[in-house]
Amino acid sequence: MKLVRFGPRGQERPGLVVGEHTIKDCSALVGDYDHAFFASGGLERLRAAAEIASLPDAPAGVRLGAPVARPRNVFAIGLNYADHAKETGKAIPAEPILFMKATTAVNGPYDPIRIPRGSRKTDWEVELGVVIGRDAHVLESPAAARGVVAGFVLANDVSEREFQIERGGQWSKGKSCPTFLPLGPWLATPDEIPNPHALGVWLDVNGHRRQTGCTATMIFDVWTIVHYVSQFIQLEAGDVIITGTPPGVGMARTPPEFLRPGDVVELGIDGLGRQRSVCEQA
Repeated sequence: MKLVRFGPRGQERPGLVVGEHTIKDCSALVGDYDHAFFASGGLERLRAAAEIASLPDAPAGVRLGAPVARPRNVFAIGLNYADHAKETGKAIPAEPILFMKATTAVNGPYDPIRIPRGSRKTDWEVELGVVIGRDAHVLESPAAARGVVAGFVLANDVSEREFQIERGGQWSKGKSCPTFLPLGPWLATPDEIPNPHALGVWLDVNGHRRQTGCTATMIFDVWTIVHYVSQFIQLEAGDVIITGTPPGVGMARTPPEFLRPGDVVELGIDGLGRQRSVCEQA
């Protein structure tokens, strides 16, 4: 299944993508794609629903929000591609580098990215996102992580490098500005993505390719990451984990390149659709 949320910001309704382009309004069946939905077996009930085909269509051209209602937690993994670690001058990590990203950063896949006041170094990072399907703590093994994943989502880990690196070394404050986490357009359940470790990844700025990669080159795979995070923090249904970016970020270019108002960022991952965001001044 491909889950979407559509409608004005703060008033999104749950939907399912049927066929190539049709979105069915599922609000008669579920309230929202949130913690309660995932924790109570909502995915299984939705999959078993016989009336999907008879549900009304969402309006053509309707805005899409993030496919997960504001999660309780957003976790992020840094330097998870060896060639990205190399381009930033960092050693390949021995364990996943874990940090938090504020849930207030969550944004729709086609909404504007707002460049913060005072920002000089707003950067891009295309990433594979993982959505947690049930509460979990201290999973026994990476293999056990497969049972707690609800699906996968395209993410842009927008980052203000000066805030992240030059203002005390706290990554979270450079990662958490409003609109700094576009998600979607849809959440694809695991049956749609049988191998999350063989997905092509790309990002363009103003029509010029900046990132090209494949999830096969991640240092720590999805199951290892979910297992690892669960050893320290209780994962909750609906939480999002973003898993790192391939090379090609703006700060590593010569000379460095950062986003400015009017820039257009487009990105995609195989099976997870594509995003398009226009940058504007906050």
